[in-house]
Amino acid sequence: MTTLAFAVAATIKHDGRGGIADLLCTPDEAHGWLREHEPQLADVLGAPLPIELGRFLRPFREEILPTADEAWRELVRMRGAVRALFARAVAPGAPSKADADRLMDLQDALRAVNQAADQLGTTYLDWADEPYTRWSSPAEDPIALLAGAVGRSAIDFLTGPDRRRLRACPAARCVKYFLQEDPRQQWCSPSCGNRERVNRHYRKRTAG
Repeated sequence: MTTLAFAVAATIKHDGRGGIADLLCTPDEAHGWLREHEPQLADVLGAPLPIELGRFLRPFREEILPTADEAWRELVRMRGAVRALFARAVAPGAPSKADADRLMDLQDALRAVNQAADQLGTTYLDWADEPYTRWSSPAEDPIALLAGAVGRSAIDFLTGPDRRRLRACPAARCVKYFLQEDPRQQWCSPSCGNRERVNRHYRKRTAG
């Protein structure tokens, strides 16, 4: 399963028409995205999710619009921090083209992720039929829990073994970060590789 931080970073993608699509364009879209990614949230915070966050993720209602708007802004801010750290983690000089010219400052990104993660508190052992861990959080605000989950996921990812496999796809118009499955893998997907081979062939023909 994709980690929460990786999923957040992937909400910026190529739209298939030469532009960039943002899956968190509005509060409504952000809320829908969060509901789809409850498993990743639960992977960080434990299942069942904290009551406050679980209530927030229920079907979109008018009474939660102010909170949804705040959650959207916070999620977009945390995405900026995560993508800035991903850009630093990949090969030097090879961040995603989507935001290479407007990345959050490294220290600001570190501060955002660390401060968000601090709000979660710590994990403790619980036991129902089997032992499991759950976050013991001083925060009850769903926005703080959401930001904390993204921050903690980013820290775990960037300090874990998968960071060494993180790459930014160099294909034209692609803005994805991906995990390299094989040392020979250059692109995020076969379609990007095929498109680049076609482009190279075309450039060679026109240059000749």
